[in-house]
Amino acid sequence: MQFSGPSPSSGARPGAIQIRGHVKPASITFPNRDYTGFAEEVKAKVAEYFDTRGLSRNATPAMVAKTVLLLGLTFLPYALALTNRFSPLTMLGFAVLMGIGLAGIGFAISHDALHGAYSSSPRLNALLGRTFDLLGANGYMWKITHNVIHHTYTNIDGVDEDLTVSPLLRLSPGAPLLRIHRFQHLYGLAAYSMSTIFWVFIKDFKYFFQKDLGPYKNKKHPTGEWVNLFASKLVYYGWSIVIPLLVLDIPWWQFAIGYLVMHLTAGFILGVVFQLAHVVEGPDYPVPDAAGRMEDAWLVHEMETTANFARSSRLVSWYVGGLNFQIEHHLFPKVCSVHYPAISTIVKDTAIKYGVPYYDQPTVMAAVRSHLRMLRKLGPEEWAARRSEQKLQAA
Repeated sequence: MQFSGPSPSSGARPGAIQIRGHVKPASITFPNRDYTGFAEEVKAKVAEYFDTRGLSRNATPAMVAKTVLLLGLTFLPYALALTNRFSPLTMLGFAVLMGIGLAGIGFAISHDALHGAYSSSPRLNALLGRTFDLLGANGYMWKITHNVIHHTYTNIDGVDEDLTVSPLLRLSPGAPLLRIHRFQHLYGLAAYSMSTIFWVFIKDFKYFFQKDLGPYKNKKHPTGEWVNLFASKLVYYGWSIVIPLLVLDIPWWQFAIGYLVMHLTAGFILGVVFQLAHVVEGPDYPVPDAAGRMEDAWLVHEMETTANFARSSRLVSWYVGGLNFQIEHHLFPKVCSVHYPAISTIVKDTAIKYGVPYYDQPTVMAAVRSHLRMLRKLGPEEWAARRSEQKLQAA
């Protein structure tokens, strides 16, 4: 099995050639070799798992069935609401179901497809990746910010875009500390609920027009991707806003409430789940030296900056598409998420053997509590520490 991800044997920054533009002068590089021996053995053992069983690394029939169910969970309530046969309260329930479905599609269909892990067919992956655009997000930009930048430079301040979700949230020790962050542990979870609203109306446009993105400077995007950005947004606004306003026999403000509820539901689920993978107790925030060199090989770096949660919960694993197995996903992003529960035992045992970190929260609630403690540490506790230091210096 060929390793999926930036090559530990190369000192060059993986993924840079996928974006036209100039890389910042202080290029971040990883050591050519993993001297612990972990990388070589874990890749060999995972390859052996698939090869000796004759298993495909891609989707299984169960994964296909889940795809159909999640698409149905989203668009069946939508179709029922358009019949005008249900009360406003029932349609509000439909909005909640659609929010759950939207998040599930993002987790279990779009995510795998955009990583090229759903199928061995690039065309099928591209088609299923279009579900992301259908939901109002932009698959092309996601590949840049997530597949390339986040997966290569995980938890590296100033580069990993996932650490800068909002000025209201301080998610890393290198981020600016603002007065508002004193309370981020109180409003953080609620703030995540606005993530998809921000995404479909602002985030993608912001990134397309942004001069610098992560490690890239003066980036340029193909004309076709600009066209796709506006065309896909119009399609999304059409089915999610225009058609309901034209068809539904309810006041506009009732529709606005339902639309907001749908996004608050999806945004909360998506926002919380993605933060549980990296901004919890355990994962580190490694810093490159003055020359941009990282201390550890890339694969070990991923182990140091990533965490799993609720590995024993079949329901959680089914719904979030294996994103509770973020460690396995970061090591093997080209492997479909349906296989992560099986290979996680291999990865964990190998990590223990070589003394490599394997961060794992037993339940969703344990991971949420750990995340809230991190928000407190990065917010009010850091604020108090700096104030105390200032007072000592002034004394």
